[in-house]
Amino acid sequence: MRRRATFLQKIHVDGPLLILLLTLAAGSLFVLYSASGKSWDLLIKQATSFGIGLVSMFVIAQLEPRFMARWVPAAYVIGVLLLVAVDVMGHNAMGATRWINIPGVIRFQPSEFMKIIMPATIAWYLSKRTLPPHLKHVAVSLGLIGLPFILIVRQPDLGTSLLILASGTFVLFMAGLRWRWIIGVVAAAVPVAVAMWFFFMHDYQKQRILTFLDPESDPLGTGWNIIQSKAAIGSGGVFGKGWLMGTQSHLDFLPESHTDFIIAVLGEEFGLVGICALLLIYLLLIGRGLVITAQAQTLYGKLLAGSLTMTFFVYVFVNIGMVSGLLPVVGVPLPFISYGGTSLVTLLSAFGVLMSIHTHRKWIAQV
Repeated sequence: MRRRATFLQKIHVDGPLLILLLTLAAGSLFVLYSASGKSWDLLIKQATSFGIGLVSMFVIAQLEPRFMARWVPAAYVIGVLLLVAVDVMGHNAMGATRWINIPGVIRFQPSEFMKIIMPATIAWYLSKRTLPPHLKHVAVSLGLIGLPFILIVRQPDLGTSLLILASGTFVLFMAGLRWRWIIGVVAAAVPVAVAMWFFFMHDYQKQRILTFLDPESDPLGTGWNIIQSKAAIGSGGVFGKGWLMGTQSHLDFLPESHTDFIIAVLGEEFGLVGICALLLIYLLLIGRGLVITAQAQTLYGKLLAGSLTMTFFVYVFVNIGMVSGLLPVVGVPLPFISYGGTSLVTLLSAFGVLMSIHTHRKWIAQV
């Protein structure tokens, strides 16, 4: 007997995901208002981005996964062409060329879209092959991952390039990549890291790693951000100083307080309790994503849902790790909390894909 779908299932919206995302949206606007120095302009822009992202999420959720899969190759080609366009004629800001700027119309960051396109591409490719993947299929997958990875590294944007690399690699791992190949990749990581240090990484990126190892070596220079962020988090104690009462951000001790280091503002004003509440919401989102992965009825859906979920986990882990001094600073914003329009729309679109995979299942149950 066919099981009757609920109203949310009929409109292809996953209730638990929607509640968690709206909770994050409301909370993030409070934190951003304080972190931005009570800037209504940034708050309105962020709220507008949330609205656009929610519409995008809803629209994508209506599309069947098999319909989206048909357009994945075209999306990959367009994504790579946009990255090439950034390399040739992109907009430069703060020493990096990451944006395409159409004056008076829009400015966006094409690399953000690859966070969805990349895992979708590898999932589409491997779902049509025998698993576990043969060596030639692994090689093709790595080639598909490597091209946008190199283009994004050139911008330079090490944080986003690593997330793109992770999103594609997660698909390979879930497709049953043989352990001897995984061990081989881990063994090759050392010479690859050495090569990147000498031939690919910029001086400021090298300095970030050196600062991570010893931030006190340059406390008034490159070590300033991480020292101040740890001071802000520590000064919040258990319950925090209160909303709008943070001193590190409001007295301009903490740079980039409304973007990459916004969790330091959260920790200072809401303390350990606030950070634990945020981590709980993240944990519930990731858990729901894993449930959707387990319940997906197609190989393409399982590979894509699992990769998007684990990439989101890496997103959260890397930002919190770098702000707390556990990882080098690589410029990864905190999902849904940091200011940034393109990133926000992309994240919500990714959750739209998860909703599509989950709500387009065939609801059949025996009674």
